[in-house]
This record gives sequence, C-alpha cells and structure tokens, in this order.
Amino acid sequence: MYIGIDGNEANIKRRVGSNQYAFELLHGLYRLNNQQNNNKYVIFIKDAPLPDLPKENEYWKYRVLPGKGMWVLTTLQKYLIFNNQLDVFFTPTHYLPFITRCPKVCAIHDLGYLNFSGQFKKFDFWQLKYWTAISLYVSKYIITFSEFTKKDIVRHYPGVSRKPYVVYHGFRSDVYSTKISADVVRRIKNKYNIVGKYILFLGTLKPSKNIEGLVAAYATIKRNKLNYRLVIAGKKGWLYDSIFKKTEDLGLKDEIIFTDYIDDKDKPALIRGAKLFVIPSFWEGFGMDIITSYACGVPVVGSSVASISEIGGDVLIPCNPESVESIAESIEKVLKMNPKEYNILSQKCVERSKSFSWDRSAAETLEVLKKAV
Repeated sequence: MYIGIDGNEANIKRRVGSNQYAFELLHGLYRLNNQQNNNKYVIFIKDAPLPDLPKENEYWKYRVLPGKGMWVLTTLQKYLIFNNQLDVFFTPTHYLPFITRCPKVCAIHDLGYLNFSGQFKKFDFWQLKYWTAISLYVSKYIITFSEFTKKDIVRHYPGVSRKPYVVYHGFRSDVYSTKISADVVRRIKNKYNIVGKYILFLGTLKPSKNIEGLVAAYATIKRNKLNYRLVIAGKKGWLYDSIFKKTEDLGLKDEIIFTDYIDDKDKPALIRGAKLFVIPSFWEGFGMDIITSYACGVPVVGSSVASISEIGGDVLIPCNPESVESIAESIEKVLKMNPKEYNILSQKCVERSKSFSWDRSAAETLEVLKKAV
C-alpha cells in the first residue's frame, strides 16, 4: 500500500497539541513499518524535514513542495491531481485537499470551536468551520480521538455518521515515568526559577484553556493558606492578554510563574516535580498531558466535560470549568490528602496510563487507512 501523509504539523520546531500528535504518529508508523516493511510512505512538507523526524529509507520518503498561503489547496492538491500514485492520503489535521485521485482520511481533533466561536480570531474560526465541514464530507473515513468528539461529529454532521473511528493518543513510556530522578527535577525547577511545592498547568495560553478560571481559583487557594506556587507553562497562543491582567488584578504577579514555551525535554521532569496537574479547559480533543501526568504518578484535576473525563477515567479529580469555586475545591481536595491517600491515587494514575501507547495508536490508524483503500 502506498500512503501519502501531510507532514507539516510535525515539521515545526516548537510542537504543541496537534503538532505533537502528528510527530509521534509519524514515528509510530515508521516503527511499525520497519517491523513489517509492507507499505510505502511519502510525507508531503513545505520545507526540508527537521532532523528529529523519521529518517528516509526505502519505504519512507519526504516530498518537499515549496509554497505559501493555502498550501493544501494551491500546492498539495495540484500535485495529488497530476502526479498521484497513492492508494490513500491522510492528514493529521482538519484540512484535506478537496480533490484527489485516491481516497482520503482526515483527523478531527474536536469541534469545540462551534460552541465557543468568540474564543477564536474571526479568520481562524471561519476557516475551521467551513474547511472542516468540507473535509468531513470529502473524506472516506475520519479519525478522531475520543468517543465524545465522535458523537459531536455525528450530532453536527449526521451525513457522515458511518465515517468516524476513535483512535486514542499515546505517550512515550521511556520518557514519562515515575523513575525521573529528583536531581533532574531539581535542575529543571532551577531552570524555570521554581521554588518549593507547585501546581502545574501546561498548555498554550488561549481562551479555551480557561487559565483565567484557574488563576481565580488559585487566589482562593492562597486565601486558604495552602503554600503552593502555580506554574503556568506554555507558549502564548491568542487572546491571552486578559490572563496577565487577571493575575495582576488579583495581586498574584509574584505568586504565579509563567515559563513561556517549555522544551519537550524539560516537560517530563516539570510534570514529575508537581504535586498536581490541572487542566480546567472548556473543551479538549484529547488532553495528552493527562496521560503524561498519570505516567509520572501525578494526579490530575480536570474539567468534567468533553473528552477530559473520558480520558482521565475514574482517577481524574473532576471540576466544573464554569465554576471558580469548583476548580479550587478540587485542587484543595488533592493538596489536603494525607501521604497514604495521595500515594494510592498516584499509583492508580500510573495504572491508568498503561492503557495508552503511540504504537497502538499507529497500528489502529493504519487499519483505518487500509479500510479506506
């Protein structure tokens, strides 16, 4: 089988969210193919492949197609129409070329933007809304990452009800674990000027992450004399100015540490050193850091909405993202646990993480691509 993949999401230096998914999936498919050698892949990219992408071999090639603007429609689509020998084409994003000479499969991360349009710039929202809808209808199958999102797709687009397949994300068990040493944790804490015990948020600074709600909840925790710092780690996305204003208005400028972008190599120790990980988002397509935190033995407080409760399972400490009081109460529940209670919860988190792997994700993705052919 000859498989084409849009690799641009993976071919960037600072990967978050969908970029990380695309990167890990490519490596998973590459490992799987090295075991079987029964498929050929061509990865389409705008720029030369970064050195940490899978290396070319007889079965794995990169096709660089320089271009700008609406690259998928103006450059990739043209190539696929006039030079196509593929059996199937896959994109790890919402954005498929409209016309190809082979069946195609797209990945839909979530449809949260339909309910929270005000949390997006206008152009981004309209592009997401209409291009996603077209991709859903021109695709042979759809890969999504939770049963919640699958149901959401069918609810909004009943005409594609037979297309979605759920394929969970994974995590790197050789990177995220409870075996990360205290010395490594200490070094990373020093790098980001973190002193003492801390609560961690990790993600892009944007409205859907509900960071303002977390900041307000942290103010409640500080009033209750719980001595933990809040570390907000992640690069600036969009519409983030209000987060910093909220921090200043509540007098927390010296209590909250904003790290900006975190290098991938620093994330495991940063997570392992935290007492608690918090993901109070209004929605998530999956929530990879739930699983990586679990793998490090760190409990998670997460919103009881969308896919978060599905992925977190019964070890998630749920909160209502619309309620500052609920977020604060759930955080305090973990912070006030005695050592025995905390250790039992930590071990349950580790066990939950074992249900997820990138190799399994790659194998299940490949099965959907085969089915499309």
